[in-house]
Amino acid sequence: MNPPLQTIDVALGQRSYPVWIGAGLLGQHARWRAMLRGRHALVVSNTTVAPLYLPRIEAGLEGLHWSSFLIDDGEAHKTFANVGGALDALGRLGATRDACVIALGGGVVGDLAGFSAACWMRGIDFIQMPTTLLAMVDSSVGGKTGVNLPVGKNLAGAFHQPRAVIADIDTLASLPDREYRAGLAEVVKGAAIGDEPFFAWLEQHADALVARDPAAVLEAIARKVRYKAGVVARDETEQGERALLNLGHTFGHALETAGHYTTLLHGEGVAVGMLLAARLSERLGMSQASDTARLQRLLETLQLPVTIPPGMAPEQLLALMRMDKKNTAGQLRLILWRGIGQAEIIPGVAETDVLAVLA
Repeated sequence: MNPPLQTIDVALGQRSYPVWIGAGLLGQHARWRAMLRGRHALVVSNTTVAPLYLPRIEAGLEGLHWSSFLIDDGEAHKTFANVGGALDALGRLGATRDACVIALGGGVVGDLAGFSAACWMRGIDFIQMPTTLLAMVDSSVGGKTGVNLPVGKNLAGAFHQPRAVIADIDTLASLPDREYRAGLAEVVKGAAIGDEPFFAWLEQHADALVARDPAAVLEAIARKVRYKAGVVARDETEQGERALLNLGHTFGHALETAGHYTTLLHGEGVAVGMLLAARLSERLGMSQASDTARLQRLLETLQLPVTIPPGMAPEQLLALMRMDKKNTAGQLRLILWRGIGQAEIIPGVAETDVLAVLA
């Protein structure tokens, strides 16, 4: 028996939108077709996901003027060139201001499709249909869109909220184990930031999550999305509290960029980055060694990496960290913690301490 449908509202006043989490949702055409306001739709996907799930979407678009735009799979393809391709596809479609972009895929597809929707005629609707665990629990919710630049990740983008998020957990069946585990890192991150009871729940259910038990997976997704929805509702454009959602990301983005987006998946970078942030917090006297050890045990149980890949020099990683969007006045501004569930924004972190942790 499938676990019951979960509905979570992201409350942003008149722009509020639903996040639906459940089984078989891509095939429930009436549910998501009702969110399309006009006659035009562009489905953005990639060459891995489209053969698997695009036919399910096609059946729900009958009667509309629609087309698809596919990119190659992987973080390296989240580029301005592909945004240009998506915009050209909208142009060929004759898309008007009531058109909708549908993002069918993981975080790369969602970020790029959302940014393309934000750019077309200064902003049209888009719907997130995440097909990876990482996208379901993180990037599909909250309206962050964008692309990578050679000097760093996600440095060009816009806040552009979706009309709806349709998280069909059936799509996780086709997700390779490594991709699935990378998504679990973002689940851990939410608990580590501000929900110690959820962290304890993850410790108790880690084996079930690794085994992809449907009830445990659905519960983990719903709890993480519910937490993030609350943060986004209070701080949509990351002026304060929402920055906490970047725990581990300054380290993680540097690791991803240093590896040219081929060494580590995003979730793997976040896993290593969280542990580095925990060690830095411990070094600064903010947290205890027991907190760091507890985080490392959970990440290892979930079969996630916990060490910096070989060949990445501390000085190289620090240089990449200096490009992070959270930095102010030329100083590192990091998300650290005072223990599990107690993350904080810490400005003016000394580079010598960061280098010591990276070494």
